[in-house]
Amino acid sequence: MSFERPRVVFAYDFDGTLAPGHMQNHAFIPDELGMDRADFWEEVRALAVAQRGDEILAYMHVMLTKAQERGLELSLESWRRRGADLKLFPGVEAWFERQNRRAEELQLDLRHFIISSGNRELIEGSPIARHFERIYASAFIFDAKQEAVGIALGVNYTSKTQYLFRINKWTLEEWDSVAINRSLDKDHRPVPFDRIVYFGDGFTDIPTMRLVTDQGGYAVAVYHEGDPASEAAALSLRKDGRAHLAGPGDYTEGSALDGLATAMLTEMAARAHAQNLVKWPDQPT
Repeated sequence: MSFERPRVVFAYDFDGTLAPGHMQNHAFIPDELGMDRADFWEEVRALAVAQRGDEILAYMHVMLTKAQERGLELSLESWRRRGADLKLFPGVEAWFERQNRRAEELQLDLRHFIISSGNRELIEGSPIARHFERIYASAFIFDAKQEAVGIALGVNYTSKTQYLFRINKWTLEEWDSVAINRSLDKDHRPVPFDRIVYFGDGFTDIPTMRLVTDQGGYAVAVYHEGDPASEAAALSLRKDGRAHLAGPGDYTEGSALDGLATAMLTEMAARAHAQNLVKWPDQPT
C-alpha cells in the first residue's frame, strides 16, 4: 500500500490526555448513577479482584448494570449524547485542524486516532469525534433496537499496543484478526513507527509508549498542571524511559504541546522526504 504523501499519525489516549480525569466522573457517575465517584471505582476494583478479571471490563459491566438498575436510557444515541458535554483541556477543539494544516505545508498526510481505555460511545459523542480516523476504545454490544446489552470490546494497557500495529500495517478494523497477524516486512508497512506519535498520561499508556519509543517513534507525556498525581505520573514516565517528551494539558496555539507538535512534524517530514533525495550511482551495464 502506498500513499501520495508520507502518512504520519498522532494517536491519543483520552482520559487525562485530551480531557481531565475519567470521562465517567464528570456527569454520568454523580448525576445519573447518583454515586460518589470514589465508591464507583472502588466497586469496580473489588469486582475485578473477586472475579479475577480485567478492571476495564469490570468498569464497563458496572456502568451498564448500574444504568439498567436505575432505568436509564441505554440506546447508542443516548450514550453519544452523554459524550457531547465531555470536558476537554484548553485548545483541544482547535488542535486537530491546526496540526493538519501544518502537516499539509510539510507535504505530510496527518491522521489522528484515539487509543483509549475509556468508553467509545461517549467519545463518539464528543465535539472532537469527527477528527479521528478511528476511535479505538472500550465499547458496548448493542442489540437490534440499538440498546446496550453487553460488552463488545475492552481496551486495556496491553491491548492498546495491538492498535499501534493496526495503524502501522494500516489494517484498521477491530474485528480483523487475520490481516493484523499477516507477516509484512517492516520496510513495506504503510505507517512506520518513526512516523507515529502517541500522547498519553499514565499507567495504561506504559506499554504503548514503550513500544513507540523502542521503535523510533515519539511518546509524549501529558499532565494536568497543578494536579500532584498527574504530575507525578508524568515524571514516572520519564524516569522509567517510557516518554522523552512532555507538556501540560494545554493544546492552544503557542503552548508547549503545540511547539512539540511542530517540531515532531518537521523532523518526520525531513526524514520522510530525504528518501526522495537519495541518488545512488547507476548500476554498471
